[in-house]
Amino acid sequence: MAKRTAEGEPIIIKKYANRRLYNTDTSSYITLDDLAKMVRDNVDFQVLDAKTGDDITHTILTQIIVEEESQGGQQMLPVSFLRDLISMYGNSMQSMMPSYLEASMANFRKNREQLQAAFAKGIEANPLAKMAEANLKMMQNAAEAFIPATRKTVDSAKKEADGELAAMREQMAAMQKKLDELSK
Repeated sequence: MAKRTAEGEPIIIKKYANRRLYNTDTSSYITLDDLAKMVRDNVDFQVLDAKTGDDITHTILTQIIVEEESQGGQQMLPVSFLRDLISMYGNSMQSMMPSYLEASMANFRKNREQLQAAFAKGIEANPLAKMAEANLKMMQNAAEAFIPATRKTVDSAKKEADGELAAMREQMAAMQKKLDELSK
C-alpha cells in the first residue's frame, strides 16, 4: 500500500496556472521529477488544479511518462504498443482496457516473483541460466518503471543485484561440481 499522510490521506499537490506544483505536505514547490520519485517511493498523492479543485492526477502521471519516454535513455513503450493503445481509444473495447492493463501488471508482478523463486531453487544450474538471468533483469527494469513499490534506490538495487548474482554464480558452481562428481 502506498505511504500516506499521518491522517491516512494522500498528499495533496496543487498545480497552479503558472505550471508550478506545490506540495501541501512539505509546503514547498516541487517538479515532475519530484513527483516521479514519490511514485517510485510508493508515496500516495493526488494532484489538484489550484483554481478549479479538479483532480488532474491522471494527466500529471501521463505527463511524467511522456517526459520519461522522451528523455534520451532507453524507451520502455514500443511504437507498436503505442499504436495499439491509441487504436483502442473510441473502440468498443476501450472501457475494458484499464482493468485489463491493471490485471496484466498484477500478473507480471506475480510471474516476476515466481521466476525469482525458481532462481532461488536452483534453476541457475540450467544451461539457459544466462538467458533467464537476462530476462529477469528485463522484467525487473519494467516492473520498477511501472510499479513504483518495486523501485529501490539505484545504489542499493545495484548492490543487491550484484550480491544476488554472485550468490547465484556460487550456487551454479557448487551444482556443477556435484554434477561432475556424480558423472564420475
